[in-house]
Amino acid sequence: MPRFALHMSMIAIASACSASSFAQAPAAVDTQLAFSHPNQMVDIGGRRLNLYCSGSGTNTVIFDSPSGMGGWVWYAVQPEVAKQTRACIFDRAGMGFSDPAERPNTSANVVEDLHAALGKAGIAPPYVMVGNSFGGGNVQLFTYSYPKEVKGLVLVEAQHEDEFDRINATSKGKLKEMSDMMTEFTKTCAAQSEKGFVPGSELFANCTGGFQPQFGRTLNAAYLASLTSASYWRAHNAEEDAFETSNAQLRAARRPFGDLPLMVLTRGVSPYAIPGKPQSELNKATEKENFAMHQEMAALSTRSTHRVVPGAGHIIEADKPQAVIKAINDVLAQIKP
Repeated sequence: MPRFALHMSMIAIASACSASSFAQAPAAVDTQLAFSHPNQMVDIGGRRLNLYCSGSGTNTVIFDSPSGMGGWVWYAVQPEVAKQTRACIFDRAGMGFSDPAERPNTSANVVEDLHAALGKAGIAPPYVMVGNSFGGGNVQLFTYSYPKEVKGLVLVEAQHEDEFDRINATSKGKLKEMSDMMTEFTKTCAAQSEKGFVPGSELFANCTGGFQPQFGRTLNAAYLASLTSASYWRAHNAEEDAFETSNAQLRAARRPFGDLPLMVLTRGVSPYAIPGKPQSELNKATEKENFAMHQEMAALSTRSTHRVVPGAGHIIEADKPQAVIKAINDVLAQIKP
């Protein structure tokens, strides 16, 4: 696993290049072209967000991605959901094809941007919000901010506002050690992006994850162009530097979801497990704490389901896209026409 892929952690320090997770995703070259170029560039006041929607239906499913990820992470899920209803991915500011912003992507800023873009694009509610990792925290805050517009919620390894402190305590400080190491490494990536990456170099591979075998040539070109740009790294690092602010925003908003249809998906494979070796007691405790937080989120609705997805790591939509598709369809089935 590349060092940068360590960002696919339970605190939503999720990088844009988990080659180990993505490599298991099924190829879908015929559905990838829409994800490899800007689609509807929506002006939200002097800068634009990239929005891509397809399908039709009463409810619109909105996807938000892990930290550092463009909307293309949903390439194996969004087209399938669009067969049932309208489904939309978007790129946060500075990610994918969206313009960068002078402010960081805190959860509140992401919610503000997304709601403005949906309004300008004429994508009216009701919405079913779907988010993975940091995106999972964002869609929870969106739901709290616009409760009358959201009719369902799917949390895919979603960020919990207290998970850094809880997992760090359970891991006896090892999570902070890893986080500090990755913060320094992303600074190196950012510095190199200002100079320009050398294709094929070790730093190029570690900072981008390199060529993604499940992506077609066109999507790979777009993916690598984004991850080697200086504007991407500025937005990426600003987003991560603001995690504590985002956590505080979600913490302040936290309350029950009432009877909102809610699906919570939890990984079945620890990002810290060493393949071929027995799981340590510390690793077991860490996974137990991750599961407990997801149970707590599931308990916030009287109409919730919590599922563990066997064989899936933190980026479930890449490892087991069918599990995410089923979760979304199950939530849609609970919503009154």
